[in-house]
Amino acid sequence: MIAKISCRLARRVSTEAHRTTQVRRFLHGAYFRIQPSIQEALVEGRPVVALESTIITHGMAYPQNLSMAREVEKIVMRNGAVPATIGILKGQIHVGLTDEELQFLASSKNVVKVSRRDLPYVLSQGLSGGTTVSGTMIAAHKAGIPVFVTGGIGGVHRGGENTLDVSADLTELGRTPVAVVSAGVKSILDIGRTLEYLETQGVCVAAFGESRMFPAFFSSQSGFQAPYRVQDEEEAAKLIASTLGLGLSSGVLIAVPCPQEQAAPGQLIEDAIQQALSEARSKGITGKELTPFLLQKINELTNGKSLDSNLALIQNNARVGSGIAVALSKLQKATRKGSLPRRGDTTLPQPVVIGGTNVDFIAKAQNSVILGGGQTNAGRVRRTFGGVGRNLADCLSRLGLTPLFLSAVGKDEHSESILHYCHHMDMSAILQLEGKSTATYSAMITSAGELSIGLGDMDIHQQITEQYVSQFKENLCRAPLVCIDGNVPLSTIQYICQLARDHQLAVCYEPTDENKASKPFLSDSWKALTYISPNLQELKAINRTLGNPLPAEAPSRLEDIIKMAAALARPLLSHLCCVVVTLGAHGVLLCGRSLGGSISLRPAPHEQTAAASLCATHYPAIPISREEIVNVSGAGDSLMAGIAAGMLANHDTDTCVRMGLLAARFSLCSYEPISPEISTSTVSQEQVQSKPWPEVKVWKLD
Repeated sequence: MIAKISCRLARRVSTEAHRTTQVRRFLHGAYFRIQPSIQEALVEGRPVVALESTIITHGMAYPQNLSMAREVEKIVMRNGAVPATIGILKGQIHVGLTDEELQFLASSKNVVKVSRRDLPYVLSQGLSGGTTVSGTMIAAHKAGIPVFVTGGIGGVHRGGENTLDVSADLTELGRTPVAVVSAGVKSILDIGRTLEYLETQGVCVAAFGESRMFPAFFSSQSGFQAPYRVQDEEEAAKLIASTLGLGLSSGVLIAVPCPQEQAAPGQLIEDAIQQALSEARSKGITGKELTPFLLQKINELTNGKSLDSNLALIQNNARVGSGIAVALSKLQKATRKGSLPRRGDTTLPQPVVIGGTNVDFIAKAQNSVILGGGQTNAGRVRRTFGGVGRNLADCLSRLGLTPLFLSAVGKDEHSESILHYCHHMDMSAILQLEGKSTATYSAMITSAGELSIGLGDMDIHQQITEQYVSQFKENLCRAPLVCIDGNVPLSTIQYICQLARDHQLAVCYEPTDENKASKPFLSDSWKALTYISPNLQELKAINRTLGNPLPAEAPSRLEDIIKMAAALARPLLSHLCCVVVTLGAHGVLLCGRSLGGSISLRPAPHEQTAAASLCATHYPAIPISREEIVNVSGAGDSLMAGIAAGMLANHDTDTCVRMGLLAARFSLCSYEPISPEISTSTVSQEQVQSKPWPEVKVWKLD
């Protein structure tokens, strides 16, 4: 796939690890439900604040707990962030609760207090519960929410050196990268030993504001110093960003003191704590029942002053935490923008991808029979981001390359979402056009995972003009590979073909669909291409355009299908290096030249070409059940990107094709056209070598 590959190899490792994010496949499964408004905010990069629910279910009595939860969510929204209260309803973790769901948790008597250890049982039994700091951190991290606001975290209980009663909140902070904003640890705990334990767990602890004094929940004074201090929300955001940027598995604790005017007197609280602890010991109350008992008893003994402080500190934490989330979001956006390569700023040659960017709406039917006549069919409908060119650039970026992507989007409700989602790609050259609509595509997928019908509003692709693309002539001429899809105008395709002819560029043409497949073949432009990657229908359309004979009937036996595909590819090999025919569930047929070994993916000198024999090699697909197939729209693009990544890494032909097959399988199982699970570790030479592969079969075409 590469002309003059030896002098053009270039692997660019992405400068920013893509968010594990948002819209992960498992968040749509049996265990998770992410509220659409929160999912939208995450995709668009808006600040989201996670909130726990144990304070609702076990921290306060009804209806005060409900009014508190509503008020905290309002405070988060007033301060520019999106609240995501996390709880468990009927065996499913909910990231974001409706008001009805809040009322259910607030008023229910038999809900469970759910920490890390409780999650498997509660979910397996279909129970409901409030998530602790530990449980909320797990859900927030999996949802891609980096900031979590709570009242106070758990810690080492008084006498913990004997009882070993240490909250799971502390170990969770040591292994889950979420920033927790709290009023320190609850006053009922051993604060000194808690800070020591956090140090052992590698947790960065910082007091917020003017003092390094570590707060004691109801009171701003604990008598202990925090290791560090952050002055304001911006400093806290920088601290969190550096933790995330380092890839540390531990969290951050931002300790915010309760407002002085609403803090409870320290001695009053301490006297109440001692009396409550004594009563708890006499009643044998331990474990996860201890903290709710102590808080309730202290409230009684202080005539409600501790509860007033509790409410005040929670609301204050919500204000501070929201500000931190907003500052972190701004910082991350600025970092992403600054880390993108600027035009002409790269020292190593980049691949270039030219093609469409779409917002895809994928509808998968639930039943095997799709009813016509205007009837509504049961199914699942999801929004994803696609477009053949975007898919190729996305997958190549996930595989350690950073292709320069040339495309066009509108300035509308879709474009910002796309640009944020594609932050791991080089989108610096994208056209954003006022008054134009970002391309949208709707696909109907059968229950078996096959594409039934597609509808597209793609007029904006006509703006990917020769004039626009020619601005990047220097990038194109230095590129080790140029990929172009059938969405772009014919004149642009012809310009790229002429450039390839003049500068001996390696160009891969992705036909996109049956109607667009023939664009380069309307003239002699196609002879300057190096590779094409059609499916059978597109390959037939190409041959029809060239006036080549077509088979009278479509074969049904696999061997006959392969022979037909090879026969249709044969006339194209007079000028092309390789034809990669995608065969869906049957795998891929690689057609090209061989000098006695595997088909070469690299153009050979003329004298070697004359001596080589034309062959077709069939690589069976990786087995996958119908139930596993979620989305077919990006599998072919993943295949080609995997092959290209292998080529640019100078791997042998078998390894390249099998890297493509691995990438395709990941994407078949993903709601996104390009699976977020694709990476340099999951699709690699090492992964190929570690797996058993079906035997390939070779046909001579001479």
